[in-house]
Amino acid sequence: MKKTISIIGGGASSFLLAAFLDIEKFDITIYEKNKTAGRKFLVAGKGGFNLTHSETIEQLIKRYTANNFLENSLHQFTNTDFRNWLEQIGIPTYIGSSKRVYPIAGIKPIEVLNAMLKHLEEKGVRINYNQTFSDWDDNKNPIINSKTIQAEYTVFCLGGGSWKITGSDGTWLDTFSEKGIKTKAFQASNCGYQIDWESNFIQKHEGIPLKNIAISCNNVVQKGEAVITTFGLEGNAIYGLSPQIRKQLNVNSKATIFIDFKPSLTVENILLKIKVSSYKNTTQILKKELKLTAAQIDLLKTNLSKESYLNPKSLSENIKRFPLEIINTATIDEAISTVGGIDLNSISENFELKKMPNQYCIGEMLDWDAPTGGYLLQACASIGVYLANHLNNHSN
Repeated sequence: MKKTISIIGGGASSFLLAAFLDIEKFDITIYEKNKTAGRKFLVAGKGGFNLTHSETIEQLIKRYTANNFLENSLHQFTNTDFRNWLEQIGIPTYIGSSKRVYPIAGIKPIEVLNAMLKHLEEKGVRINYNQTFSDWDDNKNPIINSKTIQAEYTVFCLGGGSWKITGSDGTWLDTFSEKGIKTKAFQASNCGYQIDWESNFIQKHEGIPLKNIAISCNNVVQKGEAVITTFGLEGNAIYGLSPQIRKQLNVNSKATIFIDFKPSLTVENILLKIKVSSYKNTTQILKKELKLTAAQIDLLKTNLSKESYLNPKSLSENIKRFPLEIINTATIDEAISTVGGIDLNSISENFELKKMPNQYCIGEMLDWDAPTGGYLLQACASIGVYLANHLNNHSN
């Protein structure tokens, strides 16, 4: 006789879990609180739909904070495995110039979502909508829409705290805490970071991208680009440093990042170009010899003393390691993702809640972090498949 399994929350982790569960062993129902499933999935696709990243699995694992926690899942269902599965359900992919993986041209996020939902429907997975989890009854059965739901296994996929409009609002956190499950407050990740710009600078350069740069924090380096905003900086070159920036902010209420405007050159290369230039004006040297943009030059001018700006050695060093102070993060609701949620010590290596046997938590509701570029979705998919394999192999 089949075992019943209730999956609470309709997102990437729950889709992959349901897709890989053995339908000969399980009767599977997904409970989704919205009128439709996968709303965050669709919002994430608006800025360029990164399904995963193509780098080696060993390198990919290093991108995660708390990577040892995710290692088994990522090895069991790799980025290659994910691409192969997507191909099987009718979503061929390609590797872009950034090594990120996208659906082939013409395939929209809604089509990827619909392909997943069609696959689940063909497997016989039920999805019930407008179903809101609120608590547990006295026998630790989940309560949905004021009714107790009984199942041999329950899997929570309730999401993190960002993008409330999608339903991923993190309001479940207190409910779990009240049951003695250790949790951590949500914090913004992959978000904009606040900088107190000089008024003249931001009036001239708001909205301008700083391209082909590298930013470092706590000796971790991220290459890419960042956009100057009225609030501060945002973009992939700073998103990937979220754990390091957040750590400094939590300790010091401020953080220092360093921008390398010319990652392809050494300090010595830059110094030589400045010294041998036929141009006499420093600004002209930076523009003509080093190809710095007006925004980059104004950053140097605004933040360096006149003596440092006109001193070739000091200027070269600042071009390679230009300090900026961050004073805050954007709000959680403006963030692409969050950290916090279920403390990893509250679950077993198979994602089972230690205080509630046969009840599991997966996906973004757990306390782990990843940069943008397909890493978030890949980890959610891998966790879902890992748990599916575990339940397939260990259910009696």
